[in-house]
Amino acid sequence: MGSFDNKIVMVTGATSGFGEAMTRRFVAEGARVIATGRRADRLDALAHELGAAVHPLPFDMRDNDAMAAAISGLPSELLAIDILINNAGLARGLSSAHEADLDDWLEMIDTNIKGLVLCTRAILPGMVTRGRGHIVNLGSVAGAYPYPGANVYGASKAFVHQFTLNLKADLAGNNIRMTSIEPGAAETEFSLVRFHGDQAKSDATYAGLEALQPEDVADAVIYAVSAPAHVNVNRIELMCTNQSFGAFVFTRDQN
Repeated sequence: MGSFDNKIVMVTGATSGFGEAMTRRFVAEGARVIATGRRADRLDALAHELGAAVHPLPFDMRDNDAMAAAISGLPSELLAIDILINNAGLARGLSSAHEADLDDWLEMIDTNIKGLVLCTRAILPGMVTRGRGHIVNLGSVAGAYPYPGANVYGASKAFVHQFTLNLKADLAGNNIRMTSIEPGAAETEFSLVRFHGDQAKSDATYAGLEALQPEDVADAVIYAVSAPAHVNVNRIELMCTNQSFGAFVFTRDQN
C-alpha cells in the first residue's frame, strides 16, 4: 500500500456520499484534500471538522469560468494536484424516455459529462508537465447494464467509462494513471436527488436491501490509487451482494 503523506488530492462532489467518504479517508491516510462542491456550508463544516488538511473550494462543476477561477486561486502549495477524483454527478428522474423531463436530461449531461470534462481538462495539463498523476472517474454499473428509466443517466456513465479508457490511450508514456470506479446500488443522497427530494421514494429504493455504503466505494478508490506506480487499475465494478442482473425482455406478437 502506498503512502499519501504530502499527496494533494482533489475530490469533486465532496459535500455528501462518496465524495465526503473519500475526503475523510484520504485525510486519515495523510493526504491534503481540496474538497469541492456547490454547498459551501457543507464544505466549511467538513474543513472545520477535519482541520487544515481540508481546503474547501466551492464552485459549480457546470460553470467553466467559476471552476477556472477557483482552481487558479488555489494557494501555490496546492496547485500540484497528485490525484483527481471526478466524483461529482447525479441522476434525475426515472421516467421513460418519451416522458422524461428534458431539463433533467440536460442537468445530467451538464454535470456528469460536461463538468467532468471541464475539471479533467483543467487539472490534466499540470499532471503531464510534472510527469505524474492519477485521475479516478466515478462511473456506475448503469453505464454497462441498461435498465428502464436510466436513459440519459446510464448513457452519461457509459461516457465516463469510455472517456477514462480513451484518456489512458492518449496519455501513454506520460506516467498518468486512469481508473473508472463503477458502483451499483449505494445508500447515499443519490435517490433523494433522483426523485427531487421525495424522501419516501428514496427510502423505498433501499428498503430491505443492504446496499453499498459510501465507505465501500472509498475503499475501492484507495485500492486503485494505492497500487504500485507501475500498476494501473483500469476499472473496478462493485455491487452489493443482493444486487444482480435482470432477464432480457421480449415483446411478443399477440395475434
